Amino acid sequence: MIEAAILVIFPMLVAFGGASDLLTMTIQNRVALMLLAGFAMVALVTGLPLAGWGLHLLGLLPVFLVCFGFFAAGWMGGGDVKFISAIALWIGFTPQLAEFTLLVALYGAMLTIGLLLMRRVVLVPNALARQDWFARLHDAKSGIPYGISIAVAALQVYPSTVWFAHFS
Repeated sequence: MIEAAILVIFPMLVAFGGASDLLTMTIQNRVALMLLAGFAMVALVTGLPLAGWGLHLLGLLPVFLVCFGFFAAGWMGGGDVKFISAIALWIGFTPQLAEFTLLVALYGAMLTIGLLLMRRVVLVPNALARQDWFARLHDAKSGIPYGISIAVAALQVYPSTVWFAHFS
């Protein structure tokens, strides 16, 4: 049962958050709240010691502070900040957190460059132009859905986190 929770809760919520950002350019607060609640549930069920809780909270803190600064500067949306912070809680203050943040930066840069290049293209196929989500992505006035990059990086790093020690 614990293994099922580890394999379902985090990946499902992260994938939903990334897809939501792609399709609506928003990540709802409930996604971050469910990630926080899911972490608490999995941590309790697996018997995470108090020091482990502290290490996980210590992972959230620097990510939140840096990303809040990005939000204040207008570089990141509030939903992205909550989303990445909740994911950092799951990862904890571990080497995987550095890998995660590096991958987010790398994928975020690739996504930004790709969208900026795409937005310069004048001709858009009619099938895509009729889609609201694509019109938002193509609009030069809209932001960058960093939740996609955050989700991809999180799903890539997650199997190397402490949670997968419960499978051996």
